[in-house]
Amino acid sequence: MEKKNNLGVNKNYPSKKNEGMKELYRTNEKIRVKEVRLVGENVEQGVYSIQDALRIAEEQELDLVEISPNAVPPVCRITDYQKFLYQQKKRLKEQKAKSTKVVVKEIRFGPQTDDHDYNFKLKHAKGFLEEGAKVKAYVFFKGRSILFKEQGEVLLLRFANDLEDYGRVEQLPVLEGKRMIIMITPKKK
Repeated sequence: MEKKNNLGVNKNYPSKKNEGMKELYRTNEKIRVKEVRLVGENVEQGVYSIQDALRIAEEQELDLVEISPNAVPPVCRITDYQKFLYQQKKRLKEQKAKSTKVVVKEIRFGPQTDDHDYNFKLKHAKGFLEEGAKVKAYVFFKGRSILFKEQGEVLLLRFANDLEDYGRVEQLPVLEGKRMIIMITPKKK
């Protein structure tokens, strides 16, 4: 019979919140090799038999954590496992925050876009490039307007030329199906 707490959650199974992180590293008796290399503070670094390493960890009332299982011999650290997992999570979170996300803004033209619409879209593209976003400008050919391919290419090249101070052309105009696309990336400040 299952025991459930007052929230209706089964008590026999552990919470799955940190489950994924716990399975990443082998600890204590789960390490199945003859010898390991110990690193870290409070330990004389070197190669030890698994029994000696477990004994040292037990004396310090800490866990033996396998950090690098592919090394020969595997690298282990004597540390508090929960604290170690917390630090790893924190490090991953910091890396995620430092990574930059590329934003791509699209601007659509028709092959016969007039000057007012062109200038309006040019102003928006300048703003996007100043914010650090890439601009993907394209001319969409509907029906028989595909006959005006050259006109679309001229429009996109004029657009790229007008944005020369704000960004550089990453990809020249290319026809993909019914779209002619040009990519412009912001200039580094």
